[in-house]
Amino acid sequence: MELIDRDLQSIQEVRLKVRAAKEAQAVLATFGQEKLDAICAAMAAAGAGDSPRLAKMAQEETGFGKVEDKTLKNHFGSAGVWEAIKDLKTTGVIREDAAAGVVEIGVPMGVVAGVIPSTNPTSTVFFKSLIAIKSGNAIVFSPHPSAKGCTLEATRLMAAAAESAGCPRGAISCVEISTMQATSELMKHPDIALILATGGGAMVKAAYSSGNPAIGVGPGNGPAYIERTADIPLAVKRILDSKTFDNGTICASEQSVVTEDSIREAVVAEFKRQGAYFLDPEEKAKVGAILMRSSGTMNPAIVGKTPQYIGKLAQIAVPEDARVLIAFETEVGDKVPYSKEKLCPVLGFYSEPDWESACELCIRILLHEGAGHTMTIHSNNEAVIREFALRKPVSRLLVNTPAALGGVGATTNLMPSFTLGCGAVGGSSSSDNIGPLNLINIRRMARGARELEDLRAQVGQSAAAPQTAARPPAGLDEEQLISQVLKKVLERLS
Repeated sequence: MELIDRDLQSIQEVRLKVRAAKEAQAVLATFGQEKLDAICAAMAAAGAGDSPRLAKMAQEETGFGKVEDKTLKNHFGSAGVWEAIKDLKTTGVIREDAAAGVVEIGVPMGVVAGVIPSTNPTSTVFFKSLIAIKSGNAIVFSPHPSAKGCTLEATRLMAAAAESAGCPRGAISCVEISTMQATSELMKHPDIALILATGGGAMVKAAYSSGNPAIGVGPGNGPAYIERTADIPLAVKRILDSKTFDNGTICASEQSVVTEDSIREAVVAEFKRQGAYFLDPEEKAKVGAILMRSSGTMNPAIVGKTPQYIGKLAQIAVPEDARVLIAFETEVGDKVPYSKEKLCPVLGFYSEPDWESACELCIRILLHEGAGHTMTIHSNNEAVIREFALRKPVSRLLVNTPAALGGVGATTNLMPSFTLGCGAVGGSSSSDNIGPLNLINIRRMARGARELEDLRAQVGQSAAAPQTAARPPAGLDEEQLISQVLKKVLERLS
């Protein structure tokens, strides 16, 4: 029996699934809002009900994070997302301004390619499936190889629930033979209308280079600034709640702490009281050596791991009750691992003389890595908060809240989302928390409101005299008229 190469099999599978998705989407496009919503309600209920099982699968397969936190993420990605989007109008007439004579009509884009990260492999499937179907689109997922099993199971759960409520078969599917060639084929396929790319920088760049429209998100590297008017114990609690949530796998989570010299000792003491372990210079060097690979990219071995596990990798002794590892830092740069994104319970710690210099440091950190993503400020000084909002190169400035949960919309009133746009400064096509309205085109019907004479009057022009069509001289028959026209043409050419 002749064997077929795995990469060729994966490419053929992608083509078949995109074809089926296109056929299913043609049916979805005929559904009204009520029917789409009924399908989504069934999907959200299924996701919420199976959140613990899928969380356990994800943790066991990837080794990342905590089952209880992944359960919460799954519930938020299904029931939480649905609660936020259920009343949105996405198809048919979505907005009408009778006075202006403008009607907006929601039109689905078609087939969406959903690239799934290993850090949130099931909650992201729930979230992307819901926003795709809500907006009348089909979706084909490409799983991360290290999380393929749980991503496939989450996709099957969403597809089965959707089909039980009347969704056409093939509208939600996942590539089972996961190869780099399959992901490339999916992103470049001519029938893909939009790519939702959540994952590493190289993958996001590939999405934008595919030739198809894409919404990709860059790395997070958000600092958390504790200003002198902050409630220090509460600020520290929120930072630790965030950085320890699922062992730091949400990209919006804090990556460094910046504070002011006048409260530095109080902040350090509070972190220690609440379970942070500060590394001495030797320990700092050992942990720093394993945070990044020689290429400067994050070491996957530390992602979503506990402080104690990271300590063993670095060959240092970490107390059993340590919640996070913190290193004092003063520099920012490629050779400074504590100034970069670390999807694990490790933080850099900086101190500056005042809020102005702290503001500049936060900008330096963000422009080095994480521009356009997220940062937090803990403060009761509204003037300083406003200055940070006006000046920071981020799409989300979170105030007095845990960054990981605030960024995705769980502890804030932002759109609940597991795809956080980074805007142009971060190389993204959107700065939104991506939702259903990012997956539709809007067709606009506009009635005439002014005549040409009205436009002329606005700039002080008098109305032009009506023009009449030129008529041939009287008395000329058709042959004479043609002869005269030819004569004039020849005169011009000579």
